[in-house]
Amino acid sequence: MTKADLVDAVADEGELSKRQAGQIVDLILDEITGALKKGERVALTPFGSFVVRSRKAREGRNPKTGERIKIAARTVPAFVAGKSLKDAVGGARR
Repeated sequence: MTKADLVDAVADEGELSKRQAGQIVDLILDEITGALKKGERVALTPFGSFVVRSRKAREGRNPKTGERIKIAARTVPAFVAGKSLKDAVGGARR
């Protein structure tokens, strides 16, 4: 599913124009992005949560030359699926 597919689905379900649906989808994504930039957790119960994780600095290698390089510490966005999403996608575990 692409963003355009999502906009189409929102427009159809909400009986909105594609422009209105696109604005809503963009607003939601902007709000999620803004919260993550502040380091906040975004919980969409029972779907899942968007979180920010810290990665430590580490040493890596340039795959072309094999030369060692330093990879700086950074923060990255991550998604943690909620129980209902896990159940819907993967079914019950044994």
